[in-house]
Amino acid sequence: MTTRRHFLRQTALGAGALAVPPSFGALAGITPPKRFVFIRKSNGIRPNEVALPTFTAAEKNLDSKKEAFECDLDKHELPTWLQPIAAHKANLSILQGLSCKMSENGHWSYSSVMGAFKSGRNSLSGIKRATIDFELAKLAPSPFGHVELSLTGNYSTFRTGIVSGYSAPAPHQRNYCYADPETAYNELFKAVTNPEAVDSDNEMLSFLEGEEALKADILEGYEKLKLSNHIDSIDALRARNAKLKKMSGSIAKHLPKLDPIHANGGPNASTPEKQEAMTDILVAALITGLTNVVTYTIDELSTPIKGLKGNESDHISIHELGHNGGYSGIPADEIREKIRVGHMEQVNTIVERLKATPEGKGTMFDHTVVMYFPENGEGHHSHGTEAPFIVLTGDQSNLNMAGRYIRLPYHATKGHKTIGNWYTTLLNAYGNPIAHYGDFDLETARKKINQTGAITQLMRA
Repeated sequence: MTTRRHFLRQTALGAGALAVPPSFGALAGITPPKRFVFIRKSNGIRPNEVALPTFTAAEKNLDSKKEAFECDLDKHELPTWLQPIAAHKANLSILQGLSCKMSENGHWSYSSVMGAFKSGRNSLSGIKRATIDFELAKLAPSPFGHVELSLTGNYSTFRTGIVSGYSAPAPHQRNYCYADPETAYNELFKAVTNPEAVDSDNEMLSFLEGEEALKADILEGYEKLKLSNHIDSIDALRARNAKLKKMSGSIAKHLPKLDPIHANGGPNASTPEKQEAMTDILVAALITGLTNVVTYTIDELSTPIKGLKGNESDHISIHELGHNGGYSGIPADEIREKIRVGHMEQVNTIVERLKATPEGKGTMFDHTVVMYFPENGEGHHSHGTEAPFIVLTGDQSNLNMAGRYIRLPYHATKGHKTIGNWYTTLLNAYGNPIAHYGDFDLETARKKINQTGAITQLMRA
């Protein structure tokens, strides 16, 4: 029988994530850690939506034909929905031309877009490897190792509590995530807000012990073995909590303020209010050193959109928008853009606050990479031929791509790059010399086009 002592093996709460003390950058006077923020959004990003409105005729021709080229962002205006981050244009990269056909496309990608594999929809057996965020977390250890947040639901209500996430710590394992701001706040900062509960059974353990142990009792053979791999010693959790107690003074200085509207899961909070609260928690988790890697599903097709500016009285379905359904006389495309604008306002908040936080000889943002991307590719019913990435990198980044619009060769043409190449680039740039991360694209392979390795033009020499 599975015992409590064996829960959480090989997850971010395992002993391996606790082997290196947390880094506090300027707070502790040591070499700052590298940080990564992954922001997943639903409904795709259509490549024309990130094309620059002030392209020259030659650039517009190349972009429309999906031929490789680069141009400087400081010579162009950004699309309307990217205007909230226009002040950070020197740190911004618009990366076009990556494909994600080796992951799940269509409506949802589940874990696959972060791991560059086919997952067979939402199954444990389809999780082929640790997702890229967990691989990067190994290179930037912290008490939590990795934090996952999500704002998803069942179209009418939001998920709440601690629930199954979309990232994966290892093959055949699914991460957990915080599904509402109150839960994230209580679990991440309880060393300050509720210190007497730090060593007690908490909501996270209740989730794992209740839901996962129940499943383990009814599964047999290989399926039970896969689930048993999701377990570790409760002692590892207590070791982490001991570290959190020592950090409580530093955590208290940067504790976010949570509006009372988020109590009890925040049933009356609007979607923008939930997003703002999650952003506050995300930034505080980075500044306090609780984690150096955050994955945030800012929305998915089942996320209820309530209180959107200009559509405050509407209960908007993202899925319906994908089928060109408008609300209150406003066309679907306009509402989709408003949703993206709201996302970019949150990205701007993350960048602004990290830039305002001193660290070493600069700021926390100097050592941070923020990525915003579609979980399923180029459209609502996507095929995975394109997956645009919006990337913001600090001045001390190991990447060399800031301030540029970069279009890579189109899918299955010479020189084409996949999300696997992009993730390999991140790993190689930050200390993992892996030859290639992720599965290969089958059509590109049939054409005998080399697709192994990093995108070297995006890395510092």
